[in-house]
Amino acid sequence: VSKAKAAGSDIVSIKNGILKAKEAVLTALMSMRREVEEDEIAQVATLSANGDKNIGSKIAQCVKEVGKDGVITVEESKGFKDLEVEKTDGMQFDRGYLSPYFVTNAEKMLVEFENPYIFLTEKKINLVQSILPILENVARSGRPLLIIAEDVEGEALSTLVLNKLRGGLQVAAVKAPGFGDRRKDMLGDIAVIVGAKYVVNDELAVKMEDIALSDLGTVKSVRITKDATTIIGSVDSSSESIASRTNQIK
Repeated sequence: VSKAKAAGSDIVSIKNGILKAKEAVLTALMSMRREVEEDEIAQVATLSANGDKNIGSKIAQCVKEVGKDGVITVEESKGFKDLEVEKTDGMQFDRGYLSPYFVTNAEKMLVEFENPYIFLTEKKINLVQSILPILENVARSGRPLLIIAEDVEGEALSTLVLNKLRGGLQVAAVKAPGFGDRRKDMLGDIAVIVGAKYVVNDELAVKMEDIALSDLGTVKSVRITKDATTIIGSVDSSSESIASRTNQIK
């Protein structure tokens, strides 16, 4: 750029030239691209697995089944089973736990829940009183609870952490993904996947205090890191409800 300026070129011309060059390079690269073959994925995966061809082929199978936008998770087997691949409905979004005290797997710094209830709201939760009936009902059920809200802070967050540390309730809270209308849409998507009857907001006649266990969503498992939440295996939602939601947002 400095040489071009020294030669008498103006800044606008230099900028336009760079943009044209960028477009030409991108066009050339796009013309040269090709889809990666399954055997090539297996080769890379095998190399990463210290030469284990069985693991490599299983990973390639996973990639083929879920596609480039799918999410792949790895779990330790319970017993001496061989490698297994299981495809389930679910989703992942870029929001992690609101407190590290929610972690259930300290070695991996993960929250891992099996068969949890899921409560969804577009609102901030500041006071524990508003969600106390939910906490009490879930605690009596003996199952974990995941709260997905605009935010959970102050007294509410402190009480959830205290419950977790005392062993009274397996609970975790994460911020809802997205912002504004995008957040509303994504919470609607999550509600369909987990089978929740309501996403509590200011427009809804039903309040947090009125939510019953049967109104909550549930899934086979949830994994939460400090950066992301993965919902695995929808239980109550049907393919028809998911298709209906898809048509609704088209």
